[in-house]
Amino acid sequence: MAQKVKLDISIAEYPHTAAILSGEIPIEGVEANFIRVHPQIGAFRRMVRQHEFDVCEIAPTTYIIARGYGAPFVALPIFVTRNFHHSGLLVRPDAGIKHPKDLEGKKVGVRAYSVTTGAWTRGILIDEYGLDSSKVTWVVDDEEHVLQLKLPSNVIHAPAGRSLADMMADGELVAGFSGNAGIGRAGSPTDGNWKQVEANYPEMFPNATELEDAWYKKTGVYPMHGTIVVKDAVLEKHPWVARSLFDAFSKAKEQWLKKFQSGEANAATDKKYRKLSQIVGPDPLPYGMSANLPTIKWLEDTAFKQNLTPKRMPVTETFVDPEKA
Repeated sequence: MAQKVKLDISIAEYPHTAAILSGEIPIEGVEANFIRVHPQIGAFRRMVRQHEFDVCEIAPTTYIIARGYGAPFVALPIFVTRNFHHSGLLVRPDAGIKHPKDLEGKKVGVRAYSVTTGAWTRGILIDEYGLDSSKVTWVVDDEEHVLQLKLPSNVIHAPAGRSLADMMADGELVAGFSGNAGIGRAGSPTDGNWKQVEANYPEMFPNATELEDAWYKKTGVYPMHGTIVVKDAVLEKHPWVARSLFDAFSKAKEQWLKKFQSGEANAATDKKYRKLSQIVGPDPLPYGMSANLPTIKWLEDTAFKQNLTPKRMPVTETFVDPEKA
């Protein structure tokens, strides 16, 4: 490693990645050319469609679908954003939705079928509540990141000129995900005019935190969002890059973790992970294969069940263990 390998890298800045982006914590043996994309979701498409970067942070569902269709990059067990997903599915209070199975035969809005939040939530509804996802009509209003993805027949596009928020307001959708095209969160309407009242839809699970805690204890699954991938060609020529990346991300996280655990770090992101720590323990961003194997296997399983991947995607095809590279 006398001469550094130049790599184009696109990752978002978080409290636990900032030291890498600033150069304070170097990636050993690597001359990093950081390419900032705002928002990072823009890099997802550029990576899966043009394979633009050598190293990139992308959504795990986008990744596993792309890999299933032969994408020339592989993931490392470095997950830079995480969250649980019993919350965020909102229902119209007049739609009679009391249980997830009540969604069968109805229309539910989600920005794209492969969006990671939707995939995690559908997986929970399928595994824990017996939902037959194929009996729900999933209405989308955006294109999928991976163009090769063949959508199931029960996925349809919103009519031209109609947003998911409009469809929810007019009662065409009985449920939708918060943050999707203005679909609002929590509360109850005061004037009965759903077109005028946004952010007034109750959660499917009002006791989401309690359910998430119980689900984590039962399954050991801790959903990830931001996943670090590396081009196959890079690792074929320089296999040590996997360990260099893992070590740099781990050092940056440990630096943040000290401030996080002492209370010095107290930004909005820190507060989010402090809440998650009450469920998962003192490190809310565990890296490495052993700590994440149940989650990785669960994602592979649910992606296949939801017709997101064309075949089963075993761990050996989707992840490189940097601690063994």
